[in-house]
Amino acid sequence: MATSDSRNFELDVAEYVEEAFERCGLQLRTGYDLKTAQRSVNLMLADWANRGLNQWTVVQHTESLIQGQTDYTLPEGAIDVLGVAYRTVTNGTNSDIIIQPIGRNEYLQIPDKLTQGQPSQYFVNKLISPKLQVWPTSNNNNDSLVFNYLRRIEDAAFGPNTMQVPFRFYPALAAGLAYYLSIKRAPERTGLLKQSYEEEFKRAMDQDEVRQSYQVRPSMRSYRRLS
Repeated sequence: MATSDSRNFELDVAEYVEEAFERCGLQLRTGYDLKTAQRSVNLMLADWANRGLNQWTVVQHTESLIQGQTDYTLPEGAIDVLGVAYRTVTNGTNSDIIIQPIGRNEYLQIPDKLTQGQPSQYFVNKLISPKLQVWPTSNNNNDSLVFNYLRRIEDAAFGPNTMQVPFRFYPALAAGLAYYLSIKRAPERTGLLKQSYEEEFKRAMDQDEVRQSYQVRPSMRSYRRLS
């Protein structure tokens, strides 16, 4: 029996939207339909981040320490820090020491936040532009912090821009978008579509036992507007 010998199946954003509208029993007709669907995709991706589904956007970063400095702005798009090591270099050899996370109240109770020494604790201040705050502050300008941070999933764009999510999450993405759209357009189907979405999401998560790094990054190609 002949087979396609193809393993390149991938939906673009417009195709996910069309699939979601079909599951809602609707037709994609106007540019506004596409716009509201794009908004729903981005809200769903934010929900995935809240569920901890950012493991394919884990990035390692090295931050040079400055003597006496308490605050270090996280890279653009960072939403949280997974772990921090204090790194010294001796004769070209790196030596990393894990430092401990503390909460907001613990950090506020530190009487002298400008104390200098070897950093042993850190606090992630989740502002609009998150900051990493260390204590004690560094007593030199030679050492650094090495940490993994979670980067915000990039927004979905219109049309044939691909999401590049791991293959196992394709069904969850389609089911989730249908559920989100049904809340606005087909409330009579919301219950069923939500159940389908949660089942697909759980199935994909269950396959994600080995924590690997991926990126969700829509590739920017041209798109057509619906009229």
